Amino acid sequence: MEQIRKIIHIDMDAFFASVEQRDNPNLKGKPVIVGGSPNSRGVVATCSYEARRYGIHSAMPSKIAQKRCPYAVFVRPRFNTYRQVSNQIRDIFHRYTDLVEPLSLDEAFLDVTNPKIPIKYATTIAKFIKRDILMETGLTASAGISYNKFLAKLASDYNKPNGFTVITPDNAQDFLDKLQIQKFFGIGKVTAKTLKLMGINNGYDLRQLSLYELEKLFKSRGYIYYNFARGIDNRPVEPYRERKSVGSETTLDHNYRLDEEELVNILDELCLDVSNRIMYLNKLGKTVTLKMKFEDFTQITRSTSLEYGINSHKDIRKNIYNLFRNIQCNNLQIRLVGVTLSNLIDINESTHNITLFEYMENISADKDD
Repeated sequence: MEQIRKIIHIDMDAFFASVEQRDNPNLKGKPVIVGGSPNSRGVVATCSYEARRYGIHSAMPSKIAQKRCPYAVFVRPRFNTYRQVSNQIRDIFHRYTDLVEPLSLDEAFLDVTNPKIPIKYATTIAKFIKRDILMETGLTASAGISYNKFLAKLASDYNKPNGFTVITPDNAQDFLDKLQIQKFFGIGKVTAKTLKLMGINNGYDLRQLSLYELEKLFKSRGYIYYNFARGIDNRPVEPYRERKSVGSETTLDHNYRLDEEELVNILDELCLDVSNRIMYLNKLGKTVTLKMKFEDFTQITRSTSLEYGINSHKDIRKNIYNLFRNIQCNNLQIRLVGVTLSNLIDINESTHNITLFEYMENISADKDD
């Protein structure tokens, strides 16, 4: 009989903002926004839960965030500090297992099927990890525990902040059947809207569709939705996975014309997301790619290769905008955009390293390109 895996997903609560509140007691209980200045073209990197009550979220332009919450405190990012705390948390993970797959500075999967210490239950290990993080860093984390990665990640997000949710083989189907359709992995706003128009509002409704129907509607994604609706996810925790590219894309909430300013703002958000993720990996990328899908579902990609690697928001945005300006769309509207950095190299291999100070300047975009 195949051994049931024990997977934990740990997700730090409002990580950057929580570190700032920890290090500056005057910020505790206040709406804190980590990111660029509202007096520039800066964007929100993350924000505290007090700020989220005003509808503020990551990648939102800082000007809009300030309008929603005029009393918010804006703080410039301190990525060296965040990385140090992240490494401290990573060390805690490795006390319990070497099968740790980091997703970003503030979240990771852990496979504790065969832990390094003699503890039988994954729930006990997750409690110990949350305890250690709180005692040693002063920060809270949310934990999701299940038998695969998909369910563990759903569980960690279920009751934030400081959450603790277990999804067992016995209760998984009931949990998924009640889950709102937009909460499923890979189902964005546009797909959720399409499904809701078909009367599919939750996991139970999704499970009534056959594999043939889902693949007819969503092609290869249909197979993923079919499995996830049944709690099936066989992906292993991959501690040594070598990333070949870093990308971010979004299906738009409605189709956009090429000349709409909001489309440029969305591209800017994607560039910031890619920059944050590649800086976490301590990498640079030498190839920048813009992806676009049009209303007729045709798709194009445009790339540029550079002599040296980049990872800053400003540099990624500059190259993406150069590609964007030369797009010909034949009056077709755009339904999806994506930004990718590939041809990755370690940051130590480049003689054009960007400093942390330069990155902080770039994220706030105080200077014109």
